[in-house]
Amino acid sequence: MSDSEPTLGFETLEDQPGLAIVDRVEQERCLCRTDRPVAPAPASTDAFRFPVDRAVRVTVGEIALPNVAGVLVRDESGEIVAQVQQLEEEHLETGRYSIELLTQFKTYVEVTSSVDVVADATEFRITFAEPTEIDLGALSNHERPAATVRTTADPVDMMAAVETFGSALKTTAADRAFPSLRGHPPSVELGDALRIPAGLEPPDTGVRLKLPARRDAVYVAAPLAYYLGARVEPGPTPRLVTDDGFEHSLAGPPGFEVTVEQTLKQLFFLDCVTRTEGLYKIDLHERRELERLVDLDFAWLYDQPLATQVAEYLELPFAVVEDHIPDWRLTTHVEPTPETIEQLPFVVDDLAVVRTQTADQSAATASGPAVPDAATDEVLTRSAGSQSGTEEAQYVEPRASNSLEQAWIGDDIPIGASKLTREAFDNRLDRAPVDGDISITIVLNDARMDAERDLVDRAYGNRDSLPFEVDVHRDLTCDELRDILVEDTAFLHYIGHTESDGFECADGKLDVREDLVETGVQAFLLNACNSYEQGLGLIDAGAVGGIVTLNDVINEGAVKIGETVARLLNSGFPLRAALTIAREESVLGGQYIVVGDGGMTVAQPASGTPYLMNLERKPREFIAEIETYTTDVTGLGTVFLPRIEDAENYYLTSGTISKFEMDEAELMQFLQLEDVPVRIQNELRWSSSLQTELLFS
Repeated sequence: MSDSEPTLGFETLEDQPGLAIVDRVEQERCLCRTDRPVAPAPASTDAFRFPVDRAVRVTVGEIALPNVAGVLVRDESGEIVAQVQQLEEEHLETGRYSIELLTQFKTYVEVTSSVDVVADATEFRITFAEPTEIDLGALSNHERPAATVRTTADPVDMMAAVETFGSALKTTAADRAFPSLRGHPPSVELGDALRIPAGLEPPDTGVRLKLPARRDAVYVAAPLAYYLGARVEPGPTPRLVTDDGFEHSLAGPPGFEVTVEQTLKQLFFLDCVTRTEGLYKIDLHERRELERLVDLDFAWLYDQPLATQVAEYLELPFAVVEDHIPDWRLTTHVEPTPETIEQLPFVVDDLAVVRTQTADQSAATASGPAVPDAATDEVLTRSAGSQSGTEEAQYVEPRASNSLEQAWIGDDIPIGASKLTREAFDNRLDRAPVDGDISITIVLNDARMDAERDLVDRAYGNRDSLPFEVDVHRDLTCDELRDILVEDTAFLHYIGHTESDGFECADGKLDVREDLVETGVQAFLLNACNSYEQGLGLIDAGAVGGIVTLNDVINEGAVKIGETVARLLNSGFPLRAALTIAREESVLGGQYIVVGDGGMTVAQPASGTPYLMNLERKPREFIAEIETYTTDVTGLGTVFLPRIEDAENYYLTSGTISKFEMDEAELMQFLQLEDVPVRIQNELRWSSSLQTELLFS
């Protein structure tokens, strides 16, 4: 993507007055309905208190936004003078105001006027005294590494390379716990000499990590070094030290890897609490809970240098904060080979926990996950022939961890974890801006599987506020399928037969590893037997990520997986999270894994954060437990406000945030807000269908 191509765009709405702010790389959009037609004119970005990529000027008397988490209004001095959540309202007398809209990406309004903010169950309305010129600005979520570091395989050189990661932090204050204030670390290449471009020096935080000169130690500590902006130096025993003389052992009783993980989580979590004394003075649930247990002066802590904060935080035992830390999004299991260093910046950008694992430490097998007994000749499978499984494959089963998602970096094929590849991450960075609707391509190459085509065709693009273009193709020849794969599309849902040596077409097989130089497909689900190798072929040709199978899959189970994944992706879940949930819905779940970048989304979540509701029915009420998931856009450190009347505080994502008691009327109102997955009586359902059942129960 060239620097001259604008990532953000402003488009007037066709069906009503207003405009949409569109991130043309991430394909995220924020709808702003207005009380009159608008003609956006370019505006300067200099007038905004916070950084924005682009801005426009429009004249309006009112703007309304659906699915906003909240509105913050600041006066000319930067002080928050109003904080409006769902079912609240606020009036402000005439003045100069900066209005921050808590949407899926950073959106701001600069205005001089009186301001009325009214929030009901479905939208926020911001009204001015009269038709007024406002400046509307936005900041893209698309991040690229600022430069490339070259390192040798020597662990000390790798320490110097990892030390540069902290240069991407946009602040060293506790506010860096917000994902938008953590930039993408520099990329790394393996070479014959250490070369660090100018300008990649870590910030002066007064924190150092002393590590044994081993690759496994460097890899495990990399996310912690990045988050702290720390210097990384060789030392006989792993320690965190500050220039003020504070020391913290990284070789605690749980072992080095677990101690590093706990240290990262504790520091990050306490920053999330401390930052509520800064630019975003919000009511945070976790702060209220923590204040019952500890006597920390968060106002004082916020103004202290990072090294002082670290020392104060780590005086607390991990057990005190453990139960309040949000569930971590990702644990990445890596082979400590020299080549792993090249994927490390992308893992660190996700703030993932890193664990090391070698082939002789794993439950590696030659056969992969077992095929369910029902996969016999009498049952329709999605295999193209007599082959079974990936040829000459070595499988690895990463050790269990307590993160929501698991990933693997290494040569072997993981079971129960996604397979990360350097090519996928490079492809993500090179994604070009896309004009128009979100494009979905469905390919059905076996008429006997038409049931899945009907289900997923209804699932994709059923959201009024998000434009989709869904194309369906049947019984393609090799040339026709190749042409489809070359065309630009956000998501390919393939239904049919594959083997490791190709897609079965009407006139033979298409092997994308040999016959496809470049693809316009960004993400995919290859819902067919043994599609792993063809999925990697699509990644090599330019795709970012996808879901594939490791063995034979039975048609009936594949239909269930395909429908569930389609609906979850349509609701804004990332690939990896969607498959994690869908796996539990079928005995075939173990046959599916993600290849490439599993963090990418096909559609944005309506509420900014994808979530699943666990619902329990009681005699007189319902108990609703909300389980949130992060995305590449709304990463760790994002806050979430459930649109429930009793929800008074923001919560940190991800994981289970709380339980809420609701009567039937309150539940019906909540279910009508958006179509979300609901697990009730151990069955995954959808809020749209549950509404009908409740009406007639």
